[in-house]
Amino acid sequence: MRKILVTGGAGFIGSHLVDILMNRREEVHVFDNLSAGSLENVRQWLDKPNFTFINGDLLSSVDLEKLKIERFHTIFHLAANPEVKLGSTDPTIHFQQNIAATYNLLELMRKAESRPTLVFTSTSTVYGEASKIPTPEDYAPLKPISTYGASKLACEALISAYAYTYGFKAVIYRLANIVGSRSRHGVIFDFIQKLKTNPEELEILGDGTQTKSYLHVSDCAEAIFLGLKKSSEQVEIFNIGSEDQTDVKTIAKIVIEEMELKNVKFRFTGGVDGGKGWKGDVKNMLLDISKIGRLGWKPKHNSKQAITKTVKELTAETLNA
Repeated sequence: MRKILVTGGAGFIGSHLVDILMNRREEVHVFDNLSAGSLENVRQWLDKPNFTFINGDLLSSVDLEKLKIERFHTIFHLAANPEVKLGSTDPTIHFQQNIAATYNLLELMRKAESRPTLVFTSTSTVYGEASKIPTPEDYAPLKPISTYGASKLACEALISAYAYTYGFKAVIYRLANIVGSRSRHGVIFDFIQKLKTNPEELEILGDGTQTKSYLHVSDCAEAIFLGLKKSSEQVEIFNIGSEDQTDVKTIAKIVIEEMELKNVKFRFTGGVDGGKGWKGDVKNMLLDISKIGRLGWKPKHNSKQAITKTVKELTAETLNA
């Protein structure tokens, strides 16, 4: 039984990783301030002897004292603020909750007697508006157009430098739009909430032609564990996404169909910078996933299947709440 730390483990993706780790009978420690996550996501494990929940914030020196980094075999670092849109109004949030939090964790690792492996969830937005689609991991230069993407790229750079300087292994995943049960942000969740409020009209940010890759969280988790197991470099970077794309208007139609609504009127905001949903929104994204594909991973769901499955899961969660 290995000791595993999951920062942000009560959140969307983090809690799905926790489920897998617990089913593997690892000793799992979740460190989460519950600002975005929920105890409900890990409630089934709270009374298990191999599970520990620590209510803590990576920005708090008092909370950081609760962690004894050297006891962990692997650290999955998912604690972050996931809202891309926030950066256009308050960039401080991404600086503090993404960059500063990651720096504090890396400092703990630097001072520890042993060197755990670090797994970090980054984002496709580090590429900015890439001219090469699908976009491979070695695409350059990286020019993010949102403070969220910039903060994640800064975290990648810090992790790489610390790993090489202080001698630990790091696996970095640049994720496409991950969707699925327990998600509480993003276009699918937003559409469901809007339609519950007003089932006759749906506001769509931008012009509806924003086209991106959507991957179900179950496929994402599978890729994360496979990449960790088979990565060979001291600092390894993998893209994780689907093999296709879907536009926002199509997502709206899927959500409406799954919610069994009729005659819903679309109201497009028009957006900014050529129809984007907000300042910093990447309008066209598709990752080249051939690198992790060569390790034997292939998504089980395409974008439309992932979206349809997610709508079913999120509406079921609402009914059972």
